[in-house]
Amino acid sequence: MHTAVNAWFETHARDLPWRRPEAGPWGVMVSEFMLQQTPVNRVLPVYEQWLARWPRPADLAAEPPGEAVRAWGRLGYPRRALRLHAAASAIRERHLGDVPREHAQLLALPGVGEYTAAAVASFAYGQRHPVLDTNVRRVFARAVTGKEYPPNATTAAERRLARSLLPADQATAARWAAATMELGALVCTARSPECGRCPIAERCAWKLAGSPAYEGPPRRGQTYAGTDRQVRGKLLAVLREATSPVPQAELDRVWHEPVQRARALDGLVADGLVEPLAGGVYRLPQT
Repeated sequence: MHTAVNAWFETHARDLPWRRPEAGPWGVMVSEFMLQQTPVNRVLPVYEQWLARWPRPADLAAEPPGEAVRAWGRLGYPRRALRLHAAASAIRERHLGDVPREHAQLLALPGVGEYTAAAVASFAYGQRHPVLDTNVRRVFARAVTGKEYPPNATTAAERRLARSLLPADQATAARWAAATMELGALVCTARSPECGRCPIAERCAWKLAGSPAYEGPPRRGQTYAGTDRQVRGKLLAVLREATSPVPQAELDRVWHEPVQRARALDGLVADGLVEPLAGGVYRLPQT
């Protein structure tokens, strides 16, 4: 499969800024944080603004974490902004401002898990690591195990499978990681796979089995309207636009239900995304 998928990638890969040589390891790391649970079209403008403002980790680390939250805008899951700021600070302190090359050093950075460490090592440094995001897991589920969808959470069996499929050559393995991800994003999509465009359709276990319907546990859907996530987003939007601390009364106007509003605000404070000050006013975190 390596040859077919990598050849397809050479022809069909999107021209994305974090794939260009000038992005460097820091650009790759920023993209990986932003792309978690967020589509490319929403990430692109924020990514460009972010790298223009903070072209190196030390540039971000020099600013308060609240500025990272502000610049994150409406990408969602804003704790990622705090984690990226913490990672930038650690890179400045531990690695002289350069994103580390070694997988173990990447994994030791705050906010960096197994996926992000493997992705940065692979995409930025051309190393050989299994990179398992949702798209890759779906490609492997269909092409190799004959299932329409992977399990809801990544399993040990999936990790073993990903390791077993890794090409031996480092450069080929790094390209394979990017290519399988792109294949899942563009062709082997969740709802409407375009098997006629797939470079490995003739050997896909799921297709050869007649594309059997998914029979596993219900797949988790994402809801937003009316949830605490929506309320948190509205509260953060006010604080991002503010140039000075915001009084409680102004935050109270963003949501009609007081219990849910208070719960959302308390959650933002607990997560370090909002800093309460004396006198009942709030701001984005400064320390």
